Amino acid sequence: MTSIIKNSHADLSLPHSTPGMRIGLFGGSFNPAHEGHRLVTRQALKRLGLDAIWWLVTPGNPLKDHSELKPLSERIAAARNLMDHPRVRITGFEAKHGFKYSYDTLAYLKQTLPGRKFVWIMGADNLVSFHKWDRWQDMAQLMPIAVYVRPGATHNAPFAPAAQAMARWRVDETDAARFADMPAPAWIYLHGIMSDLSSTQLRQGAKRRG
Repeated sequence: MTSIIKNSHADLSLPHSTPGMRIGLFGGSFNPAHEGHRLVTRQALKRLGLDAIWWLVTPGNPLKDHSELKPLSERIAAARNLMDHPRVRITGFEAKHGFKYSYDTLAYLKQTLPGRKFVWIMGADNLVSFHKWDRWQDMAQLMPIAVYVRPGATHNAPFAPAAQAMARWRVDETDAARFADMPAPAWIYLHGIMSDLSSTQLRQGAKRRG
């Protein structure tokens, strides 16, 4: 039996929303979810004035090794235990639709849920490799992108290939509160408090203890 089949209907459903809502989309493997994810989420809610943030727990990142990837149901459950916030929802709906790439997810949400003001949220470490993502230029055309500073990527992320390609669409950080209302393409780089935790470090630590 696959990990996808083990998930409940609620795990694979889209959260409730209404037109006009400002919704942040925070995608990742969350393998495992950690304090760094929670920090970025809370900062984005506050700084961007969002009504909600959806954690999109992916079946698996195409750019990463899946040998240590825990079942989707386990990752969703752990994420919910960690991120207990009334405006944050955890979903693995991408698995239900067989979405492999983030572009497919964003395009589906834009078409299926019109009137919502979606913002794609990523850590600065992902901006460094964003140019390797499938149809990343098209993603930038679908919705605004908010990038939150991450340890190790503070200095090189703003000069990454994708950042340079999107330079003319960068929004000043002082406009964060109205960023969700801006049309794409637009992206913003948010500075703030950081967490040194990473999923890779946590997995390595668990292996050493085991």
